[in-house]
Amino acid sequence: MPVRATISTISTVVVDDELLARDELLFLLRDFPDIEIIATAENGLDAVNLIENSEPDLVFLDVEMPGLDGIGVIRRLREKNATLPYFVMATAYESYAVEAFHQEATDYLLKPIEKERLAQTIERARRAVAERNRVAEAAIAETAIAETSEAPRPTAPQRAKILVRKEGRHYIIDSQEIIYARIDDGVISVVAAGVEGETNYATMEELQSSLDAEQFWRVHRSWLVNINRIREVIPWFKSTFQLKMDDKRQTEVPVSRVQTKRLRTLLKL
Repeated sequence: MPVRATISTISTVVVDDELLARDELLFLLRDFPDIEIIATAENGLDAVNLIENSEPDLVFLDVEMPGLDGIGVIRRLREKNATLPYFVMATAYESYAVEAFHQEATDYLLKPIEKERLAQTIERARRAVAERNRVAEAAIAETAIAETSEAPRPTAPQRAKILVRKEGRHYIIDSQEIIYARIDDGVISVVAAGVEGETNYATMEELQSSLDAEQFWRVHRSWLVNINRIREVIPWFKSTFQLKMDDKRQTEVPVSRVQTKRLRTLLKL
């Protein structure tokens, strides 16, 4: 019996404010087995949060949407320094493509979408995603080599106490009590066992460097978690995971594609 090769999937998000347009594109994408639809969004604001948290490989993004349009979505993600996927802009007007390319969009489709043109776009996306994954894997390998080096690495002094602000009051908490921290629009919030609020740290890198590197893990660009407060590992879209944390809301934290390999090693998945 012949052995079938495993298909490497491309995690994909579709964003369009028109239901019929979303459904039409989703129908066409069914004929491409390596395209894995992980989510859809119907407005720009939801698209920004979805893309930032799920870090998809590919996003089909409608240009014209009320509120925050497609180009605005890309601008917002760039301002947040988010990991940008391969963007394909969908529009009824070819003139929009020029501005889209200036904003890091890498391809565009004219509505109504033709299947032959869609196939060309997906082939270009395959090549781009494969190259990005190759670069990421090389970076992970280099990091692993550096971590096993015998050369001593300078470490920042670790703080036993962290200041957290909430409703005009200042709380001093033991750093070991931190469950997770998240940065959103430049503001870092901390959730601990007894309190949650904002910190005085300007960047996640500063906060991370002040904590125990063996206990606190940057699982995502926007999230830092206490390994000892992970309650559950939840399989998400193909080959990735979310972490359910041990806070009262049981917050689910996304694990970036780059950090998924470390998660598998850490927990023997």
